[in-house]
Amino acid sequence: MSSPVARDRIASANPAQPLPRPGRWARLRSSDLWWSFTHKPSAMIAAAVLVFLIVTAFAAPLIAPQNTYDPAELVLWNSEIPPIWTADGQMPFLLGTDTQGRDILSAILYGSRVSILIGIGSVILSLAVGLSLGLMAGYFGGFIDNILMRIGDVLLSIPTILIAILVSAMAMQALPPELREVGAAGVLILAITLSGWVQYARMVRAQTAVERNKEYVQAAQLLKVPSRRIMLYHILPNTLTPIMVAATLNFGLAILTEATLSFLGIGMPVSQPSLGTLIRLGNQFLFSGVWWVVIFPVVQLCFIVVSVNVLGDWLRDALNPKLR
Repeated sequence: MSSPVARDRIASANPAQPLPRPGRWARLRSSDLWWSFTHKPSAMIAAAVLVFLIVTAFAAPLIAPQNTYDPAELVLWNSEIPPIWTADGQMPFLLGTDTQGRDILSAILYGSRVSILIGIGSVILSLAVGLSLGLMAGYFGGFIDNILMRIGDVLLSIPTILIAILVSAMAMQALPPELREVGAAGVLILAITLSGWVQYARMVRAQTAVERNKEYVQAAQLLKVPSRRIMLYHILPNTLTPIMVAATLNFGLAILTEATLSFLGIGMPVSQPSLGTLIRLGNQFLFSGVWWVVIFPVVQLCFIVVSVNVLGDWLRDALNPKLR
């Protein structure tokens, strides 16, 4: 039999191996958020629909029957062909063609890609501006807080669509004629961002004003931690829960705003059609019997916005501890 000393030496020579840290995917699957998602059928369906629409939109060059950006592929002989399930339908025009011979399915895929990119770009830029200004206003307070929040109040007093129309029209007039079509997407992102950042700034400012008086922030200040580091690495993570919900819902709102501006004729040009542009062009022929030109882009827009809103509602409920 071995002595206790020998057993202690053997135990010290073979220490217990620490358990490996689970990966991100394992941590996600064991989280409350994942459990809530998998037990919410409406959220799962909305996520599946949204992923499908985004993937097909960005895969348009691979799956679309026609490149709607190439005028050489437009044949007037194929104009106003109805959908494939009607008596006069023809392949490969599954959803029919418009008055220029443009395949509706291809136009929807390319147009969805433009609308989604504008929505993502405007949300990211609004987040960057709103989070930065909200952190500064809530952390420093005083004169900076008053100036930034009064600017936000002025912007909130004006309807979002009016601000977007004004900025879009002024920016398009300021650009040289040869750059207006190329810069149309950037102008729309800027126009939507100008009014979209205020919501994020006000939310972050209110949360930062609470967090800056807590012990961990005061301890970091006593240790002479730079204010920028305190705001980014200590305060900002504690304000992201409502921001995630707002960003999800505003993504759908940004797509709707872009569609509205394009429908009014001050958004994307005809050479780079978005969903709003397609609806504007198809609306002219709604009562002439060519109903499919406008109906299918409207259905696509509704699917995208409704899916985003359902996901936003689920995320708001899942991240609210009072509803658990």
